[in-house]
Amino acid sequence: MERHRQIIYFKDYFLDFFDQQTEKVKEKIDYVLFVVTVADRIPQKFFQHLEGTNGLYEIRVEFQGNIYRIFCCFDEGQVVVLFNGFQKKSQKTPSGELDKAVNIMNEYFDEKLKQKQNESKKSKK
Repeated sequence: MERHRQIIYFKDYFLDFFDQQTEKVKEKIDYVLFVVTVADRIPQKFFQHLEGTNGLYEIRVEFQGNIYRIFCCFDEGQVVVLFNGFQKKSQKTPSGELDKAVNIMNEYFDEKLKQKQNESKKSKK
């Protein structure tokens, strides 16, 4: 299968969440991440933009009645950057988790901008 997207992890936020899950939940998360990379159009049941945010999405994973969410964003088109994840216990996304994801996304783009500025300074020397 051809991959339409690449997934990268920003720091250890996602991996810390992933490591805490059971093997069966990890398998389901891996499956959904695979779908995100190969689907021409990602099914909405797996992937949704979060209203009121500037480019933040959630990857949706359901397993045995439990709901898991992984926050992410796009960078440079087809790269999906994974941030933090959590097990959802109510219909509404907890504001603390959402705020954390927005802060991580801002941190990601701030670090990327600083890296580009440093590369630009080096190339001018």
